[in-house]
Amino acid sequence: MSGKMQQLVHLLVWLFLLEARAFEIPINGYSEFAEYDDLVELAPDKLPFVQENRRHQRSLSEDSGEEMDSVDPVTLYSYKVQSTITSRMATTTIQSKLVNHSPLPQNVVFDVQIPKGAFISNFTMTVNGMTFTSSIKEKTVGRALYSQARAKGKTAGWVRSRTLDMENFNTEVNIPPGAKVQFELHYQEVKWRKLGSYEHKIHLQPGKLAKHLEAHVSFKPTVAQQRKCPNCTETAVDGELVVVYDVNREEKAGELEVFNGYFVHFFAPENLDPIPKNILFVIDVSGSMWGIKMKQTVEAMKTILDDLRTEDQFSVVDFNHNVRSWRNDLVSATKTQIADAKRYIEKIQPSGGTNINEALLRAIFILNEASNMGLLNPDSVSLIILVSDGDPTVGELKLSKIQKNVKQNIQDNISLFSLGIGFDVDYDFLKRLSNENRGIAQRIYGNRDTSSQLKKFYNQVSTPLLRNVQFNYPQASVTDVTQNSFHNYFGGSEIVVAGKFDPSKLSEVQSVITATSANTELVLETLSQMDDLEEFLSKDKHADPEFTKKLWAYLTVNQLLTERSLAPTAASKRKITKAILQMSLDHHIVTPLTAMVIENDAGDERMLADSPPQDHSCCSGALYYGTKVASGPIPSWANPSPTPATAMLAVGAKPLESTPPPHVIRVENDPHFIIYLPKSKKNICFNIDSEPGKILSLVSDPESGLSVNGQLIGAKKTENGKLSTYFGKLGFYFQKEDMKIEISTEAITLSSGSSTSRLSWSDTARLGNERILISVKKEKSVTLTVNKELVFSVLLHRVWKKHPVNVDFLGIYAPPTDKFSPSVHGLLGQFMHEPDIHIFNERPGKEPGKPEASMEVKGHKLTVTRGMQKDYRTNIVFGTDVPCWFVHNSGKGFIDGHYKDYFVPQLYGFLKRP
Repeated sequence: MSGKMQQLVHLLVWLFLLEARAFEIPINGYSEFAEYDDLVELAPDKLPFVQENRRHQRSLSEDSGEEMDSVDPVTLYSYKVQSTITSRMATTTIQSKLVNHSPLPQNVVFDVQIPKGAFISNFTMTVNGMTFTSSIKEKTVGRALYSQARAKGKTAGWVRSRTLDMENFNTEVNIPPGAKVQFELHYQEVKWRKLGSYEHKIHLQPGKLAKHLEAHVSFKPTVAQQRKCPNCTETAVDGELVVVYDVNREEKAGELEVFNGYFVHFFAPENLDPIPKNILFVIDVSGSMWGIKMKQTVEAMKTILDDLRTEDQFSVVDFNHNVRSWRNDLVSATKTQIADAKRYIEKIQPSGGTNINEALLRAIFILNEASNMGLLNPDSVSLIILVSDGDPTVGELKLSKIQKNVKQNIQDNISLFSLGIGFDVDYDFLKRLSNENRGIAQRIYGNRDTSSQLKKFYNQVSTPLLRNVQFNYPQASVTDVTQNSFHNYFGGSEIVVAGKFDPSKLSEVQSVITATSANTELVLETLSQMDDLEEFLSKDKHADPEFTKKLWAYLTVNQLLTERSLAPTAASKRKITKAILQMSLDHHIVTPLTAMVIENDAGDERMLADSPPQDHSCCSGALYYGTKVASGPIPSWANPSPTPATAMLAVGAKPLESTPPPHVIRVENDPHFIIYLPKSKKNICFNIDSEPGKILSLVSDPESGLSVNGQLIGAKKTENGKLSTYFGKLGFYFQKEDMKIEISTEAITLSSGSSTSRLSWSDTARLGNERILISVKKEKSVTLTVNKELVFSVLLHRVWKKHPVNVDFLGIYAPPTDKFSPSVHGLLGQFMHEPDIHIFNERPGKEPGKPEASMEVKGHKLTVTRGMQKDYRTNIVFGTDVPCWFVHNSGKGFIDGHYKDYFVPQLYGFLKRP
């Protein structure tokens, strides 16, 4: 079981299905539907709900006789789910009904988690008597219809999903007082067998006290038991119901089911001797793996090594910016070799960058060389298991080139499996890498138990039972067969093949399976089964008679999507794309190439369900309005499992998140300096107009041994006779630690003595020592914290690569502080000790809306202009307006001396003052 439910109810139901091919999981007291996944919360920015309008009600539960508090402006009347599985095809329907009891209109969001890989097949919505139904369109057509509705000022909601291990289906409607709304979502998924069982999840995240919360697995908490605390109005039920089951198999290894012109073939042989394996573990030990991730990876690897059999051969490759091998060739998995490998792994100290390309090529070379020299058992299976948490930052950085290099060098008898760790790994890249090379990829997250998930992933691929599995069907009666050739079959899994057949030739539908086991060549013949299946489908009211057709469509679309990503030419990709599109339209499923248009009967009010963008954030799926409540105490009846203490991540963790301080010194754009003066509570601004290549001293404090310098870069060309300049590189020098940190728009480089490490902007990491902490947030920012009290933030601004003028640049932010020495200087540093200013005689300026004033500072009387600059910390695209008084002529009179006095010859060094 996973998710928050581990802390609430350790509920694991094992269902061994002896005869039935279908079952349903009803939750709640409803006969067909079930209480599912409703989280109710107040969103201040969406709901104009006034405190005085709240009512305190006491309602009586019909079933329990308990009193239940209700202060919600929108009442969740019911939330139900029906989930039916017929021969590995799961069909789930989620329905919710709500009523707005508030005297004001309310926004209601329907936000439901569905399993990753499931296909949405239908969605309907009824709002105050108006019904919206769905249809599948080619994506550009769907978006055009959506745009038409927007242009006419009609309702045009946007339904999208976020990708993690689950996907979110989300839509929002505004309902008037007294109105009712009903949502209903349908989706389908195939249940894949892993480690000898199937797993089906239903999320239980009501988010509020539910009148009816009951399960046929005897999960029936009372309202009092649902409360987070005796007087709380929030629910403690927040997790997943996980059903783990297997099916009763006859001695024959295969089952060929035929119905309605489609067949499905299930193949899961057991009781076979494992095939010897040659396995290369390729482990990322870059700096971002430092801390708990590395610790858990080491612990998992020690357990995995213990599971190797004596007939297996193995070695370990670990890599950061360099690549090392525990052994340069494969060795037998003896107790002595395993113990030595454990000692090697335990001594790993993560640091540096990520050279995935060279690491994989080294592993492939070791296996290829062993094969070429005849050192491998001819009946063995060769595997590479890659464990990494980041994108390449050293060596070959182009992902397509890495794929090409691997494909060109790896032999056909080697399978590559990839395990991506963390939120920022490029999982799509790992999937392509594995799919191209006869393997699979899986992703786990840094906030979960890395060790157990790594071991679970290994167990899925560690017991090869068959090689070169081939399914053969009579061509005269069978067509459109999905993938029928498999490199390996692993114990505890299942191979599923589907296709069409000619009903007039039903008696000819059969298969012959050929494969190689550890000891012999196997030939298995499987005849079709229809009589028992037809009788079963006619008697069981929950069984889906369309399951063979749906399974075939699901498998075919998934296979075509994989083939499309691997298409060698543009022409073949277009052909596959056309086939996917036609399948999606014919079978009413949303794929990356289609969109679901949801419209009313008149067709003038529309919404659009589009495929998800690449988004690594995660949020809980729910029906909600309002803000999420923080987790509180867990009721005693839930019997929570103890939560193990974990060490804080240092490197590879998500970067430190905090609310940005409102008043800071900023340098942004081309470049605009915004100096906040705490005593006078004023922002004073000035620009520096200089030349590309010049290096400016920002902070220079020789006494404390700290300097910050910035190098200017130019725009691609002049505009209106002026060439804009920006900070393209920043250098931080910590003299006492002999540490230099260079931040450019390309990378972050750390040099300490003779050691150098490089991170790309595609990394997310935290690293440092007792005094200095560097936190990198992928493609967004770098934060440097000195002595836990002095903070610099650097923002990355990306522009369109083909923009005719603009270039990528950096912004820098630093709160004013008294932590520097009295001698600190530089364009920013001089204002760490605030000068006295006096602004007076405010008057209309030369431009409307920009008043002028007089400012006395440092013995000068200046004319300043009121204007706006931008702070991009909370909105990197549009920024937040910051009012300031602008000093003309590159800050003359406000800064000490002339801006050219702040030029320094190198990125690391101190300002020499006259």
